[in-house]
Amino acid sequence: MVGVSDGHAPRQGPAAAGRAADRPVLSRALAALLEEVHAHSGAVYLLAPDQPVLEMAVMAGMPRAFAAPWERVGLSAPIPVAHAVRDRRLVWVGGEEEMARRYPRVAVVLPYPFALAALPLVTRNATYGAVFVTWPASHPPKLSDHERDRLTAACGRLALRLERAAAESRPVLSEPGLLAPAPAGEAAGTLGSAEAARMVARLPYGLVSLDLHGRICYANPAAADLIGLPAGELLGTPLWASVPWLNDPVYEDRYRAALISQHVTSFVALRPPGDWLSFRMYPNTTGLSVRISRARAVTELGRGLPEPGAGRAGLVTISHVLSLAGALTEAVSVQDVVRLVADEIVPAVGSQALMVLGSQSGRLHVLGHRGYRDPRAVEGFDRIPLTAPTPGAHVLTTGVPAFFDSREQLERLYPNRPSAPDGFAAWAYLPLIASGRPVGTCVLSYAEPHHFPADERAVLISLGGLMAQALERARLYDAKHRLAQGLQQALLPHSMPRLAGFDAAARYLPATQHLEVGGDFYDLMATPPTAAAVIGDVQGHNVTAAGLMGQLRTAVRAYTTVGQEPEEVMRSTNRLLMDLGVELFASCLYLRLDPASRSAVMSRAGHPPPLLRRPDGRVRVLDLAGGPLLGIDAAATYPATRVGLAPGSVLVLYTDGLVESPGVDIEDAVAELGRRLGEAGDVPLGELADRLVRHSVAARERIDDVAVLLLRARGDG
Repeated sequence: MVGVSDGHAPRQGPAAAGRAADRPVLSRALAALLEEVHAHSGAVYLLAPDQPVLEMAVMAGMPRAFAAPWERVGLSAPIPVAHAVRDRRLVWVGGEEEMARRYPRVAVVLPYPFALAALPLVTRNATYGAVFVTWPASHPPKLSDHERDRLTAACGRLALRLERAAAESRPVLSEPGLLAPAPAGEAAGTLGSAEAARMVARLPYGLVSLDLHGRICYANPAAADLIGLPAGELLGTPLWASVPWLNDPVYEDRYRAALISQHVTSFVALRPPGDWLSFRMYPNTTGLSVRISRARAVTELGRGLPEPGAGRAGLVTISHVLSLAGALTEAVSVQDVVRLVADEIVPAVGSQALMVLGSQSGRLHVLGHRGYRDPRAVEGFDRIPLTAPTPGAHVLTTGVPAFFDSREQLERLYPNRPSAPDGFAAWAYLPLIASGRPVGTCVLSYAEPHHFPADERAVLISLGGLMAQALERARLYDAKHRLAQGLQQALLPHSMPRLAGFDAAARYLPATQHLEVGGDFYDLMATPPTAAAVIGDVQGHNVTAAGLMGQLRTAVRAYTTVGQEPEEVMRSTNRLLMDLGVELFASCLYLRLDPASRSAVMSRAGHPPPLLRRPDGRVRVLDLAGGPLLGIDAAATYPATRVGLAPGSVLVLYTDGLVESPGVDIEDAVAELGRRLGEAGDVPLGELADRLVRHSVAARERIDDVAVLLLRARGDG
């Protein structure tokens, strides 16, 4: 087998390139392997030095661009070559449905019918890389013993050569790709080249020859006339690049499908302003022949097109599937996944309703749905045992998809299923498999009987794989969100105690850009005849910060209970934080309220200054003396300041999440908070807290946690 370069030069210096050209170890071995097992494409990967990465060294039989997403592959990647290396065994994928089910990432980019075998290049002592080879869709779904033996033996021989090269310090480098040349003399002896050209020129329909890269090698006069461009402008360019109205991923997708599957494919395209042309592609291992003819009027094409719902361009195009994959990466919660699937997949596949099922405690649970008018139809799926004879339970437990073209087919296979009338006539049950295990079932329902051809089934299964990954991430997020909310609620006060001479109100809002659990805290303690209040902010937005916040809040309560003065409470809390050794800092503001003297004694540790609204409406920023953040200096002191609180005065304590916002000066933000406080008037304390939070730009963006504690002095002290 002789090869020619596919245009991808290996990345190496001139000297190294010469050595590789002199000894094309990989190219020769790959070419011989393809010939032995009658495969039509393949590639050799080498393990990168000191990295768990496979790098493509040579590819044969196909343009290297087809495998562009897998030029470098991590050993943990969910694709066949990496799987083969991890398990040190042959991996066989018998067709497009199996590829979509087991390796959805590959199926998303190459949703075509073909078979693939991947094998490791290993010896007893080391791993050197991997090989994959592919066959057209006509290959049987099982790998024969003969093919298995030949593949294993060839990869074993190549691995030994690589081991010898490593022992002799002879690096084996990347080599140019191999594309099969045109078979010499294929038409010789039947027609001379001149007579063949004259015969083709006389044909009433267009004929175009494409090489394996899709470039036009020949176009007869009828093809140039139908396309509307001179043959000279077409030669050497891909059809979809040289003809503007063919510049659509759908048409390039058909070329890729024909080349990979080695099946005849076709499509119909509109040549502006109103001429429809039919393109039929006949592939082999050297390229494609394309027959171009005028198509019947679009209104007449229905008789020649597949059944309704079969092979929709919007369904099978790579660009659409990749767009959906990108959309699913943005889904955060389970309901986000359901919404995106309903908005993106349901219209694309022509279904009218969607349901996503999960499992818990051995029963099905409806995680979300869209398009069901009768709620009883949805309720019929909920809490069904996984052992029940229903397609939803069967697909979830086995991971095998199920397609029902009609209600009769569903009832024939599942006569005893519990159900409620839903008004639909066809269904696709897709297993949602993440990390090798089923995590749910996606049910697509159709209003009319719907035929599911093989290519549509494969794409639906691959979409199910994408949905499963998004669903698994979303369920993990939802679980973390519930944990965060529960933890935060457990660490903050459940209610505000009634204080002598003071009213109190508090608000807490978690950050929206993190785990929604953080280190902001507040507390209010009745210690008759006085009371104490504290507000603080532990650095970070994670469980560690929240846990430390709980410890500090408990410590402040303890020091308050034993009667320590404000400055001593702060010193004791600072020493505790230093002793814990967590390398986190905290800001804090602590005050002792004395209703008898209508005053408060405050001590501050790097915390934003409180605001005081006097009874006459004037607002003052209390720029108190204080010390550094807690957790920095074990010997730090925190002087206290006494502030008078006349009846009707409102003291506003807050964390920096209420005032800090990107691009806004902190002093300006505090001044704006004071202005809002002054304009609020004598409203109930809870309403005042809501207003301050609602009108804060920083609180709306919620980059940080927000805690607010308001205290109003009464006249009954």
